[in-house]
Amino acid sequence: MTTLTGRPHTALLVVDVQNGVVGGAHDRDRVVATIAGLVDRARDAAVPVVWVQHRSDDLPPDSEQWRIVPELSRRDDEPLVHKAYGDSFEDTDLEPVLAAAGVGRLVVTGAQTDACIRSTLHGAFTRGYDATLVADAHTTEDLSAYGAPPPAQVIAHTNLYWSFQTAPGRTAGTVEAAEVDFAA
Repeated sequence: MTTLTGRPHTALLVVDVQNGVVGGAHDRDRVVATIAGLVDRARDAAVPVVWVQHRSDDLPPDSEQWRIVPELSRRDDEPLVHKAYGDSFEDTDLEPVLAAAGVGRLVVTGAQTDACIRSTLHGAFTRGYDATLVADAHTTEDLSAYGAPPPAQVIAHTNLYWSFQTAPGRTAGTVEAAEVDFAA
């Protein structure tokens, strides 16, 4: 269980599922549809859905590239965290948002696997959160021209190593979207 005191709740974290981030991502449509299904399930279970939106020179605020993909729609009452670094906690209001909701367990989805997803998972875990990666609900673009493995291998490797992550008093791991239990 989380090492954060008085934080028994779970939240679904949707990281950087923006036009300019996932436009050319591996298996984009399936991953976005999987995330949409998780958003619906979280809402049905009264589990907070927290949206994270990256900004950079390539993703200037209010640009088409910066916007969340049209297949997903954030409700006005769902928190939106703006970030400029890989770790969704770094220099953002994510921690206070989660604390106010009593959240100590995160179910993580989004993009990019080898950047913001990994950074956010590690950031959550080192801050005391239980962090579950949804194995079939994250993606990345093909950076093999720059020496990275192909995207399917990046995703598989991230799922593999996160499934063995351990630390005192916290849980980590991966789960397929169909097996996500928001009540756990």
